[in-house]
Amino acid sequence: MTSLKPVQNSLLEELPNKTLKDVRAECELVELTIGDVLSEPGERIRDVYFPTESFVSLVAEVTGGLSLEVALVGDEGMVGIPLLFGADSKPLRVLVQGSGKAWRMRAETFKRLTDTNRTFRRELNKYVSSRFAQVAQSAVCASAHQIGARLARRLLMMQDRSHSDHLHAKQESLARMLGVRRSSVTCAAVAMQRKKLIQYRRGAVSVLDRKGLENASCDCYSAVHRAARQAV
Repeated sequence: MTSLKPVQNSLLEELPNKTLKDVRAECELVELTIGDVLSEPGERIRDVYFPTESFVSLVAEVTGGLSLEVALVGDEGMVGIPLLFGADSKPLRVLVQGSGKAWRMRAETFKRLTDTNRTFRRELNKYVSSRFAQVAQSAVCASAHQIGARLARRLLMMQDRSHSDHLHAKQESLARMLGVRRSSVTCAAVAMQRKKLIQYRRGAVSVLDRKGLENASCDCYSAVHRAARQAV
């Protein structure tokens, strides 16, 4: 059987051709822009997204005006998991962190397909297990690890999803996602630059030494990767 044209989303590409064809017929390709807020906590879920080039943060609001990223979703997954469990709203803010395209499907259509298509539902359930691992590991990381290791992990995750050594990453945004002060990110970024792991210039980070960045990261990065591989 001839394969369909790649949809550039690993979760969708795991689907058999017939199921993929049915799912793709209900999607439209849209452009997401850095800074776009796809939904706020408590808002009704109107659409689900399967990123292809873009990536999206799921952000929890923390007391004192801080926030914390609990998951980063790119072309390996989807945004809109609560619908699988009968919830109509998200408890988190959904913020676009990397510009690019994504497949968008209406929430009502998504619920119908997951109710009627067992293959689609099964692949989504496998992905959910890896997402839960990322959320749990993010909680561990925030409480147990130093900012330098956490920043290295975040940059690696961004690089994985952007498929580029050149990242759009303002210090203010990185600080919000990590739940720390901007000065902490500045100090960590300067230390990485001195070690020639990265180059930082006015909101742009270039990864110079991927292996060195992996060594600087905490074990949480590799733990999430293992969970993702086991879910496939």
